[in-house]
Amino acid sequence: MKPIISKKDYNVLQSIITGHQTNLSTKETNGLKAELEKAEIVNENEVDSKTIQLNTLFEVEDIATKKTWNLILTLPNDVNIKECKVSVFSPFGVALIGFSEGMTIECKLPSGSKKLKILKVNTK
Repeated sequence: MKPIISKKDYNVLQSIITGHQTNLSTKETNGLKAELEKAEIVNENEVDSKTIQLNTLFEVEDIATKKTWNLILTLPNDVNIKECKVSVFSPFGVALIGFSEGMTIECKLPSGSKKLKILKVNTK
């Protein structure tokens, strides 16, 4: 499965990666960079509204534990745990950007690998 990412999001993320505009670790940067390299980059109007992009609200479930999270995918400077805003550079963000509602994704988290199902996607 290839993630589908809008040209707009791709350009924003590439500028952060190449410009080192944040204090991200090399591991975080390399994870997203690898994901972008395998992505299909499309015009913004070609991205399905049920596909996770920047500033997208989504619900995801850990298949093993049935735990669910409602999250918003953001840039690193906009992260706010109280508002459920997670960075696109986080393991969740890297694993889920570009994938759509109904898909199951393997995610490598610090606590180990998890299978996550994207239950719902709402663009904001």
